[in-house]
Amino acid sequence: MHIGRQIEKILNEKRYSAVWLAKQINCDRRNIYDIFKRECIDTELLKRISIALQHDFFKDLSEDTF
Repeated sequence: MHIGRQIEKILNEKRYSAVWLAKQINCDRRNIYDIFKRECIDTELLKRISIALQHDFFKDLSEDTF
């Protein structure tokens, strides 16, 4: 699973913008576009994104693995 694409997909499904997510996780909008390109991500950052989007990305990763 490409985690960055999954984050972008969920963000779009929920109709939030990159600017909105950046504000939620306290980072710059440009960093959000960088996250979309990542195949892997720091767990603390993924936790913050999961909380902001109210989506369990850890479950997605686990299901993809097993």
